Amino acid sequence: MWGDKKPETPAKAPLPQQSKASATTAATPITTPNPGEVKTMAPLESTYPATTSGGGTARLGSSLHVKGEITGNEDLTIDGTVEGLVQLEDRKLTVGASAKVTADVIAREVVVYGNVKGNLRARDRIEIKKDGSVVGDLTTARIMIEDGAYFKGSIEIDKAGDSSSDTDLDKPAYTRAGRSSAATGSSTN
Repeated sequence: MWGDKKPETPAKAPLPQQSKASATTAATPITTPNPGEVKTMAPLESTYPATTSGGGTARLGSSLHVKGEITGNEDLTIDGTVEGLVQLEDRKLTVGASAKVTADVIAREVVVYGNVKGNLRARDRIEIKKDGSVVGDLTTARIMIEDGAYFKGSIEIDKAGDSSSDTDLDKPAYTRAGRSSAATGSSTN
């Protein structure tokens, strides 16, 4: 009698155990009892990029316009328009060739390829590149203005690197360049 007997089911093979070492890898293939079928584990890392205070450069794109205050603890490149204040105490600010910045700037280092109207205060250095334009007062320990750059304002060289130190009034704390409409003489503006 064929109908009285239950068909035998094959014994299922146990799934292979996953070791602790493979649990930390990003995509580990896991074999299944069906030959030819492979499943892949999803990556264990977060889908959001890791941010660190020591790495990378933030970028403000050319189509962006910001009014207000920008503060932070990472390098910043501005290619858009900014009005207000940019404060990056220990970081580098790069003003891109297409940027228009109407703001006071406080940073460790400032490099200008575009246009800035406002006072720049850099603890380490300020660079105005050949197509750059700055109208405002500069305070820094080191300065570089390339031929062709436009600058109108005054320059205060702060050798101590601390722009707010006015404690020793007997010694000159800075060298002041007179106001001029073009510091390099090769300006067309």
